[in-house]
Amino acid sequence: MSEPRPSDRHDASEPDDTFEEIVGEETQRDPDLAVIEAGSRTLRTYGGTPQADAVPARPADPETDQALRAVEQELAGRWGETKLEPSVTRIAALMDVLGEPQRAYPSIHITGTNGKTSTARMIEALLNAFELRTGRYTSPHVQSITERISLDGAPIPPERFIETYGDVKPYVEMVDAQQPYRLSFFEVLTGMAYAAFADAPVDVAVVEVGMGGTWDATNVIDSTVAVVTPISLDHTDRLGTTPAEIAGEKSGIIKEGATVILAQQPVDAAQVMLKKAVEVDATVAREGMEFGVTSREVAVGGQLVTLRGLGGEYEEIFLPLYGAHQAHNAAVALAAVEAFFGIGAEQARSLDIDAIRKAFASVVSPGRLEVVRSSPTVVLDAAHNPAGARAAADGISEAFSFSRLIGVVGTSGDKDVRGLLEAFEPIFAEIVVTQNSTDRALDADELAAIAVEVFGDDRVQVEPRLDDALEAAITLAEEEDEYAGAGVLVTGSVITVGEARLLLGRG
Repeated sequence: MSEPRPSDRHDASEPDDTFEEIVGEETQRDPDLAVIEAGSRTLRTYGGTPQADAVPARPADPETDQALRAVEQELAGRWGETKLEPSVTRIAALMDVLGEPQRAYPSIHITGTNGKTSTARMIEALLNAFELRTGRYTSPHVQSITERISLDGAPIPPERFIETYGDVKPYVEMVDAQQPYRLSFFEVLTGMAYAAFADAPVDVAVVEVGMGGTWDATNVIDSTVAVVTPISLDHTDRLGTTPAEIAGEKSGIIKEGATVILAQQPVDAAQVMLKKAVEVDATVAREGMEFGVTSREVAVGGQLVTLRGLGGEYEEIFLPLYGAHQAHNAAVALAAVEAFFGIGAEQARSLDIDAIRKAFASVVSPGRLEVVRSSPTVVLDAAHNPAGARAAADGISEAFSFSRLIGVVGTSGDKDVRGLLEAFEPIFAEIVVTQNSTDRALDADELAAIAVEVFGDDRVQVEPRLDDALEAAITLAEEEDEYAGAGVLVTGSVITVGEARLLLGRG
């Protein structure tokens, strides 16, 4: 890395001095980062055709569909992702009886609050561009459970998902019988992913944590690169009520001697991460210091960015995603891949710019400011906390020139709903509150009561059924002869976005 390891700076007897020095260098992202309105400019020619829809539909074969539903039903009978017993004991036991498949390949481990899945997809695309076979494990899924486990940029086929479940099931049952609690839904899926990657086999795994880091089920890997996307308040009942407390949990993925790619963070969260890096002699590369976004311009279908990596500057990269946050995710992804290849620490060189451009031009991130319909334009974004909502609001304001924007919002009951609504209030002319089909969904009437306090009674409409909410929002967007300039943003939850995507014919 261009920066020496913390242990190289001072005598080992002075860890506190080292920590204070690193903290003193931490800076906040420049809020005046140049954003040039480029109108019709596009650089799609730098890459091939973007990847096909990364959200698979139900299997066309009835027998396969039935078998997949049976697997989904069995998994659903386990503890859900929101019910946790913080421990890696069960997943470690499963890895043991499976023969430690997670040690069959190197890995890049990703934690943070927002941007993990998009960053994972970018890392995957970059590694694929250099002819490495990848496995990617992300959560939650937008529409299909098979999205969570990908090989070479594509969700594993349902037949392979079913086969993998069948392979690990006897071992899962063996561990279940030995533990006080059965393996959870997420733990079984994690075991399936690690087994599928070993069976492929992959050259590298890109793994997103489910929640936190220290006791997350994914944290049985010893990754050489740990990525930390921006940390903000979410899952406060389990991770902590301040960014520093949350960072303490997430810092658990930082292993001895690893390289940490640290996105811009709140200062207290950065302090925790940097202190952990010192403790385990990890090398740290920080956004805004060792790497970052040099410039960005709005372009048709996305944005044009110049990124400063660990090995130099990468100019004129077309990224087919909207929002400043995605440009910063791209910088983090690029630095992670450079670190994986040893650039900045072992080698002083840049990666091939043409491969980088082709990789980024191919990136898709379903449900992240994704346009799924025109006339009027309907955009989906899976923002589910205030920080994500602010990023989505900024992104849609920058990339789209809506004269009238209607929000369709359905949230989970365990989120900071008021904070999310307040982030969207400046950009929504009106809001249609609704709910998705899961038990976690916040009742539409309860959501409406909060929305009225934020938006006022005259700007809030309640439609408990999501299909009715979409129809109502599209009707509102088309009023007052503003058809050409109106838009709809569906947001509040990954589940809401996934169900809307199906209703709008994208699944």
